[in-house]
Amino acid sequence: MKELFKNKKMIKIGAIAIIVLVLFTSSFTTIKSGEVGVRVRFGKVVDKSTNEGVNFKIPFIERIEKMNVKVQKTEVQTSSSSKDLQEVEMNLAVNYRIDKKQATYLYKNVGVNYQSVVLEPAIEESIKAVTSKYTAEELITNRSEVSTKCMEELSKKVNKYGIDVSDFNITNFNFSEEFNKAIEEKQVAEQKVLTAKQELEKERIEAEKKIVKAEAEKQANELKQQSLTDNIIREKFIEKWNGELPKVTSDSSILDITSLLN
Repeated sequence: MKELFKNKKMIKIGAIAIIVLVLFTSSFTTIKSGEVGVRVRFGKVVDKSTNEGVNFKIPFIERIEKMNVKVQKTEVQTSSSSKDLQEVEMNLAVNYRIDKKQATYLYKNVGVNYQSVVLEPAIEESIKAVTSKYTAEELITNRSEVSTKCMEELSKKVNKYGIDVSDFNITNFNFSEEFNKAIEEKQVAEQKVLTAKQELEKERIEAEKKIVKAEAEKQANELKQQSLTDNIIREKFIEKWNGELPKVTSDSSILDITSLLN
């Protein structure tokens, strides 16, 4: 009898120890780096978030929902129409993070499924709104600008929930086969025009070179001719000169050297 009483007592002590241990472990939650905790009491959100480290909570009355506040990435495949009514399929990659200060508000008004409930629909709305302002060709040539506009449009839609967009990338465009063929034909035509212009420019440069060369040869011939003429005059002068210096008999008397050449 004594032994039975002793065993019951040990069982009670063990049960109490287990209950105390459960209560103790249920009283604390660890929030890791890059997380923020949202305190929920009797199903109602308490308007105060918990920070990194060990946080106390009332067992069975409170729970702490963990929210990721690191940079996250979501990828979306969608389609839209361009300004010139071309159908375009796109792959998008968006980087975002939850504002710590608004994590409680986000959980209270949207919940933990904010990516599918708020973010992804807003991404699709933003890309459709922006692409409708550009032609299909402009979407290709101004991809960086289109991405920036989409990011601005998206930020307007999700910032109010505490979601900050840090990057918006259009990783791929896919157009209809007809459009791709038209683009290819245009590029071929532009290349032909460029080649023709290059040939014309080459011919113009060659023609200018010939003109310069002809002008140089002409000037060289003129100089050569002038040199020959001067030499001939000099030779004739020497042939007819008698070795005497010309004499000036009066102020009005002028030696006519050319008479020596006749």
